[in-house]
This record gives sequence, C-alpha cells and structure tokens, in this order.
Amino acid sequence: MNLVSNSDTEEDMRNVYALGVVSFFTDISTEMVFSLLPVFVLGLPGSSKALLGLIEGVAEALSYGVRAVSGVFSDKFRKRKILVLAGYTLSTVTKPLFAVAHTALDVFIIRVSDRVGKGVRTAPRDVLISESVSGYRRGAAFGLHRTLDQLGAIVGPVIASAVIVGLGFPVRAVFWLSFIPGAIALLILLLFVRERGGVLEGKGGLLTGVGDVLTGRYAVLLLLVAIFSLGAFNFSFILLNAQEHGAAASLIPLVYAVVNGAHTAIAIPAGVLSDKIGKEKVLGIGYGVFLATVLFILIAPPGLAFAFLVAAIFGIYMGIVETVQRALVPSYTAPGLRGTAYGLYYLTVGAAVFVANTVVGALWEHLGASAVIYCVATASIAIMGLLLFVKHLQRPGSSPPPSGSLPG
Repeated sequence: MNLVSNSDTEEDMRNVYALGVVSFFTDISTEMVFSLLPVFVLGLPGSSKALLGLIEGVAEALSYGVRAVSGVFSDKFRKRKILVLAGYTLSTVTKPLFAVAHTALDVFIIRVSDRVGKGVRTAPRDVLISESVSGYRRGAAFGLHRTLDQLGAIVGPVIASAVIVGLGFPVRAVFWLSFIPGAIALLILLLFVRERGGVLEGKGGLLTGVGDVLTGRYAVLLLLVAIFSLGAFNFSFILLNAQEHGAAASLIPLVYAVVNGAHTAIAIPAGVLSDKIGKEKVLGIGYGVFLATVLFILIAPPGLAFAFLVAAIFGIYMGIVETVQRALVPSYTAPGLRGTAYGLYYLTVGAAVFVANTVVGALWEHLGASAVIYCVATASIAIMGLLLFVKHLQRPGSSPPPSGSLPG
C-alpha cells in the first residue's frame, strides 16, 4: 500500500488543540454520568454488584475490540475525522438516555453503546494527533491532549455534585444535562478539526495492514507493552489500598482526585521530556514510577498520609505511561498503517489489563497485598530491562530530536 501524505511535513497544532478541547468537553459529559452511575445502577430493581461488574467488563472489552476494527478501517479508507465524529456522536447521544433507564438491561444497552462509540473514535483520533505534528513534537502533543482530557474528568464530577447538592437536581436530570458539554464537543469537532490523511494509491485486503504491522518491528514494542500491562493494576486497587490504610468511605473520592490531579499535572512535562531525551527512556521512567508505587505499598507504614502519597505516585505513573506509549506508536509504524497500529495497541492493552485486574483482584483477595506486589514488581523490573534494548528498533538514520517545548 503506497501512501502520498504530507502528515509529517506540515504541522497543524490547531488539530491538536481542537481535539484536546473536544476530549475536555466529552470527559465532562462522561464523568458527570459515570461518577453517579454505580450507585444509580445498584438502586435499580434486580441489580447487584456482580451485575454491575459484568456490565462494565463487557462494555470495556467490546470498546477495546472495536478500536482495532476502527483503526484498520481508518487506514483502509484514509478517513479519520468521519470515524472520530461518528464515535463521539454515538457516545454523546446515548449517555443522556440513562435518565430513562429503569432496568439493568436498559443500562447494559446504553453503556455498551457509549463504549462502542469510544472504541470507534479512539484509534482514528490518535492518528489525527500524530499526523498533525512532526515526530519531534508528538510527546508534547499527546501530553497536551492527555492533560485536557483529564481536566474534563476532574470537572465533570464537580459539576454533577454541584448540580445535585447546590441546585437540588435529581440524578436523572444530571444525565440529561450531560448532553450539553457533549454537544459542545461535537460542534468543536465539526468546525475546527481537519482531516490529515494523504492520497491512497493501490489496494489491498482489509487485513493486509494488520499483517504488515505485526511482522514488523512494532510487534516487539507491542509485546513489551503487553507484558508490562499484564503486571499493571488500575486505580481501583489504589483506592482499596487507601481503604486498608484507614481511609473512610467519604475520603475515597479525594484519593481518586489525587490520582487524577497527579495524572493531569505530569502529562505535558512527560511528553515534552520524551521529545527531548527519547520516548523509550521516558517510558522506562514511567514503568519505574509504577515499580516505586508497588514497592511503596509494600513498605509504607499505615496511615492516611501514605495512602495519599501512594495515590499521587500512581497518578504520576499513569500520566507518564498513558502519554508516552501513545506518542511512541507512530515511531514504529509506517504513516499509512498508524490506524491499524493504534487499534492493535488498544486491543493488546485492553486484553492485558483485563487479565491483570482479574489476577490482581484474586491475589489480593486470597493472598494479600504482598503477593500482588512481588508479582507486579518482578514484571516491572523485567520490562524496564528489556526497554534498554528497544531503542535499536528506531528507524535507521533518525537523528536526535532538537530541544523543544510545548508546541504552540
């Protein structure tokens, strides 16, 4: 597949800023709903915690699977924006429908529809970001996008609480109100985001790109990311750790806020640093911060202060890794295969994280936190060592990046 593209020769930071603002408003909408959804679902007839877990698990698994398909289609037809728009539209119009949900089945259908929308948009959106800037500024671009995305995740629950507590609105009214920031995001996407794809020459099978990606050097990077992700738990276990350190239920949201705050604060600096010294190096630092998190859980004495400190360190890890891994993908794939590469990246990470959280939960339940720490620490150390040998996979003849700052 031959591709004539100007994606790396003409920068378009307006796309990056616009997509960041789209994510900001979309996450406000999303977190207005999802910060209230667990309690809402458990209050429905016939619902249970097990059923809630099943709904979340199926929805997230389907979302990651759709990302792979969407990425492949975006490469095949060289249409990124239409898929991004379709995905955001589906999520925006379905989330408010929780307001008319009266059974767990209603919730399941709406939740799955929303996550399918996220799956459709994610890989093409990341390709649009990568195609809008040169390789030397992708870290900063993804850091900027990640920061705006996380800011929305912080603002959304605050708005939901303010509407309920300050204005006395019922929960179902908040679900309807979530359409407003979602609609703003769609308007910005329509008016300010531009297609960046080149002209496709020649044809190939739908899965041709998948084979090309998996037989190249990208497969090695994907394998390393998968192995690390198999040993990485999510924020839920940080909240559990805080509870075990004596945090009352009323303080758990504050622990979560610390995770999100640290995540938001580190994203841009991590992206900029990765552009200056190399993305593999900064990714290794991120993995090291995760190792520090799990070791600190093991050795920290009981107390709320240490629980909050663990949450902050974990947030720093998330901000570094989720920024730099996404910025690194285009460096290991041809421009015409980036959608496929991002789709496979998300599919791999989603599957690995699903397994990791399942295993970690079982180990924590039956063997305690120490067993979890030893397992994930071993995996982290192994991957940090392997990353030292990944740099040689960079394109031959690539020159070191110039110093730079946040693109503007």
